[in-house]
Amino acid sequence: MLLFVDDLTVIDCSYLCAERGIVGESWIVDIELDGSLNEQSMVLDFGRVKKQIKAIIDRSVDHKLLVPSGHAFTQVTHSADDESHWVDFMRPEGRSIHLFCPAEAFAYIDAEKVDALTVTDYLRAVIKRELPGNVQGLRLSLRPEAIDGFYYHYTHGLKKHDGNCQRIAHGHRSKIQIALDNIRQPVLEKQWSERWEDIYIGSEEDKVEIKRLQRSESAKQISEATHVGYSYVADQGLFELMVPKSENDFIDSDSTVECIAEFIAAQIKQTHPEQRVKVKAFEGVGKGAIAYA
Repeated sequence: MLLFVDDLTVIDCSYLCAERGIVGESWIVDIELDGSLNEQSMVLDFGRVKKQIKAIIDRSVDHKLLVPSGHAFTQVTHSADDESHWVDFMRPEGRSIHLFCPAEAFAYIDAEKVDALTVTDYLRAVIKRELPGNVQGLRLSLRPEAIDGFYYHYTHGLKKHDGNCQRIAHGHRSKIQIALDNIRQPVLEKQWSERWEDIYIGSEEDKVEIKRLQRSESAKQISEATHVGYSYVADQGLFELMVPKSENDFIDSDSTVECIAEFIAAQIKQTHPEQRVKVKAFEGVGKGAIAYA
């Protein structure tokens, strides 16, 4: 007997990619369970699927940085108490990426690259360990939202958030809709999707001189000539990041989706002062903020 739940949850995360850098991603999760009926004449109660399995997925990969531990660029160093990790992703030509974060901010995918298939394999192994004995089979499907229009992949961190959004390198794959005087503007939407393609959006107040960061030996070669440094302390601990300048953009506020929508609207207003600007900025799938200028 097969039990299925479509749209079980959405994974909002970021991952390290040799070509693209830090990539913000949003995957919709569908699940099928294959098993015999239990004493309740069910494979598994839907409430338990939606609560227990979603919780496993959330704590395993959601709002984390997914690291391809099998890639030659990946270097991981543990602090003495193992509560924090240095992750160095040694891309060449001044494009390396360096982090120092609490261990729970990372998920290590045992593969040369992170994609929907390798994350599916990782999650399947984690979930199977916690399923009841009557469930023999498990199928997961991770899929991007079907978007008819423009979108960008962005990564950020929200130090003031009391949940997992405080992690400095998590992200989203997000639609962008822009209107002038209530008329959609695909040219502007395309411009922003290109500006923020695979981008790290940082807050100006979190910028820190690189020499002040908790650098690993591999990161000591990095300087302001090629990289931007960020650091902040949140409830979960100290978060630090060094990202290539070419893959970074700043806003002068927090990088919540509300502030992102306001930032885009204000930028567009500068070049279209006589028109009413509306920006509908998404944060992942089916949620976001609308700003006017």
